[in-house]
Amino acid sequence: MSDSQQDSQQGNITGTLLDRVKIVLVNTSDCRNIGSAARAMKTMGLSQLILVDPIEMPNGQAQAMAAGATDVLANAKVVSTLAEAIEDCGLVVGTSARSRTLPWPMLEPRGCGEKMIAEADEYPVALVFGRENSGLTNEELQLCHFHVQIPANPEYSSLNLAMAVQTLSYEVRTSYLLAHDQNYQERSTGNGNSIAKTKNEDDELYPVIEETERFYQHFEKALKATGFIVENHPGLVMTKLRRLFNRARPDVKEIKMMRGIFASMERSSKEKS
Repeated sequence: MSDSQQDSQQGNITGTLLDRVKIVLVNTSDCRNIGSAARAMKTMGLSQLILVDPIEMPNGQAQAMAAGATDVLANAKVVSTLAEAIEDCGLVVGTSARSRTLPWPMLEPRGCGEKMIAEADEYPVALVFGRENSGLTNEELQLCHFHVQIPANPEYSSLNLAMAVQTLSYEVRTSYLLAHDQNYQERSTGNGNSIAKTKNEDDELYPVIEETERFYQHFEKALKATGFIVENHPGLVMTKLRRLFNRARPDVKEIKMMRGIFASMERSSKEKS
């Protein structure tokens, strides 16, 4: 059976899982890399390409590099900021080729694919790739719940953009097949047992990025009201709190509870003043 026939039999699953995985390219300078990334995506069954402020818009050269994936390229969505690209996502993973001054929760590529598929059932998820020469900025990486690093040869770890997209898209597809394709499960495990994690009925949904950003804005406002953050000298307080809460990943109910606490802090500060 061909791959397209398998996907046809699994139509509903593909439509709600692989089609909910966004590949986000930030500030790409060479449109040919966008075309190559589109081709890498389509070979793994991914179709949601988001371009954040590309320096060079896709043209004939990009179409040539996309080969049979010109449909992915043609349907790419162009936005101005990373925040706009991921505002409806409940899970965002950013690629990082180097360790940062302030460490962030990390995933290996295999674990990244598993988490993407496990959570795509609830909301859109995103893999974010940075600029060809400098990657993602610290501010952009702080919008991500996790970072992922491809363990390439340390003596020559230079992966171009399309290679990175291909590698992580492959892990996403493998996790999808292990979770939802009986034939693939049997070939991979020998007994057809799925290794995918199951969702507990009591589990709550995680907030999407738009809600999470409102949470952080409210948090900062409350901390300023209490004097914990000094307006002109904020330091790294919010950056460190982002790291803490990204690691903890509070769900929707917990976020609402925390915002209730922030509102109480603000009222208390007003009464004292």
